[in-house]
Order: sequence, then C-alpha cells, then structure tokens
Amino acid sequence: MSISNSSLPRYEIKFIAEPLEYHRVLNWLRQHNSCLETEYPDRQVNNIYFDSHNHHSYCDNIYGSSSKSKVRFRWYGNSKEPQNGSLEIKCKRNQLNWKLIYKVQEELGGCDWRTLCSEIRRQLPAEGKKWMEMNPLPVLINRYQRKYFVSRDKKVRVTLDSDLDIYDQSRKRFPNYSSKSNLPKVLVLEVKFPRELRDHVVHMFGGIPLRASRFSKYVSGFLSINH
Repeated sequence: MSISNSSLPRYEIKFIAEPLEYHRVLNWLRQHNSCLETEYPDRQVNNIYFDSHNHHSYCDNIYGSSSKSKVRFRWYGNSKEPQNGSLEIKCKRNQLNWKLIYKVQEELGGCDWRTLCSEIRRQLPAEGKKWMEMNPLPVLINRYQRKYFVSRDKKVRVTLDSDLDIYDQSRKRFPNYSSKSNLPKVLVLEVKFPRELRDHVVHMFGGIPLRASRFSKYVSGFLSINH
C-alpha cells in the first residue's frame, strides 16, 4: 500500500519565455545575488494528466476558479512508459498551492489504459483511489527537461523547464508514447516559496528579464490537442 504525503502550502510565481532566451535566463539565475545554487541534477519529468469525463479540472483552470485541483501520475527519467512514481494531486486555493502525493512502487508499463489505471488504483490508499475515481480519463502525457535551483537557506526553490512535448491520449485504448502533438515551444521558470517570503521573493526577482504570467502545462497541452 502506498503512503500519502503532502507539501506545505506555498506561493508560486511563473515566468514564460521563448526557447531562445534559455541561456540568458540561465545566466541570470547563476549570477543572481540571492546565491541560488543547483539543488538536484537535471532530469526529465513525465506526467500523465487525468480529468473527469466533463473535463472539470480543465474548466476550473480556464474559468479561474478560486479552488481547483489537477490529478497526474508523475515519474522521472528517460523511460517513455510509466515507472514507479507518484500520483500527485496539485491543489490551489486562491494564491496558495500544495500537493497530495501517493507513492506507486511497482512497474506499470506494457499494457492498455484500462489495465494501467487499474494497476495504479490497486496501489493507492482509499483517498488516492477516490481522486482517480473522480478523474478516470487519461487526457495527455507531457515531458520536459527540468533544472533545479535553491536559495542558500533552502526556503526558495526555482525550476526551469524546457523542451516540453505533449502526447494526446484521448479516445485511445493504448497509451500514445510516440506521436507528439503540435505545441508552441516555451520556457517555464517557476519560483516556489512559503507565504511569509512573498514580499522578499517579489523584490528578489524584480530584475529578472521576464514577465510573470499565468501558465498551466495541462491547459496548454489540452488546448493543443483540442484546437
């Protein structure tokens, strides 16, 4: 049985840029006087996003609901097929974000969607099963390369995501791991910090050569496969 975990509520600020800005953004992060340093080695992030049959999660994001959630299965590394990872429920209320995390330890690849979803549910506790029952539809898979940074006091975390790819899963019996959907390429810089540091972080990133922007990888991917 998997064990659930949760993250503390935090603020998140996102900055969006063109891919050609990659090295300029990276140099800014490395030279910034906040003393950001590498937190983890670079790695590929893979997500399966689930939704309800009426796409409740997508609609909440589009219409700006003050309380919303996204359900995804996440694993790391270069494997196209899901490996041991976690079912993550990303929750947002107003400006605060937190995650519920349910570990899935056994391998999941080599099967159709019905079997794969059943196998994930089998390894979840009751509350995790409930999230999947409410969001049974695999909508898309996305992948991207992520760099990790952290401040010296470990309170401010920064991620830089590039090479985002989307794979449409709608109306498919078997997972689509190879046929990409068309998606405008973007860089996504995300700053994550506890609520008491909001003013400090706004000042700290005031000089970054990017504009803060609302952006959801799930919403962007959904639009790309349903245009």
